Amino acid sequence: MSAVRIIIFAKAPQAGLAKTRLIPALGAEGAAQLARRMFVTTLASAVAAQVGLVELCLTPAPENAAWQDFSWPAEVQLSGQGEGDLGQRMARAASRGLAQGGPVLLIGTDCPELTPELLRRAAAQLHSHDSVLHATYDGGYALLGLKHDNPRVFADIHWSTASVAASTRERITELGWSLAEGERLHDVDTGDDLQWLPADWLALN
Repeated sequence: MSAVRIIIFAKAPQAGLAKTRLIPALGAEGAAQLARRMFVTTLASAVAAQVGLVELCLTPAPENAAWQDFSWPAEVQLSGQGEGDLGQRMARAASRGLAQGGPVLLIGTDCPELTPELLRRAAAQLHSHDSVLHATYDGGYALLGLKHDNPRVFADIHWSTASVAASTRERITELGWSLAEGERLHDVDTGDDLQWLPADWLALN
């Protein structure tokens, strides 16, 4: 079976810029600290899954001073998200990853439920399906796996709305691809979402 590349989309966890919808609940610094912990935890889970190469697709680009305090595992590949809306950036990253010859899993850093075990299951599903999706309870998705390259998957979608997952399913159906759907997951974006964090995390914010 071919290796599956995990591509993590991440924003620099800086105060006032990261997890801004959590600032009313945690303050700017607290929101940034949580963003950093979610980022580090997601990266560790992706590496521990051991399904293939892990790529960090970053904004700003990895050479920016915002990342100067981070040290990366030697086996992790770095890239910049570049310009455009989220769909255009994801389409480019997916195309680049798929061009390397294997399937890709696209994830963000907002979902603490993306464990190594879940990532391994999603990667395994791509051996028998064209795509895999873990939608979130807010209507988006925490994970999208693809075996084929087509920018239509990311086109004409109203990002950051409750229709993202449904629109993505429609695009996959239009393309005639098979889809494996995993359980719905919880993103942590607002104060109401803090209940989905591991209990010991809140003590640090």
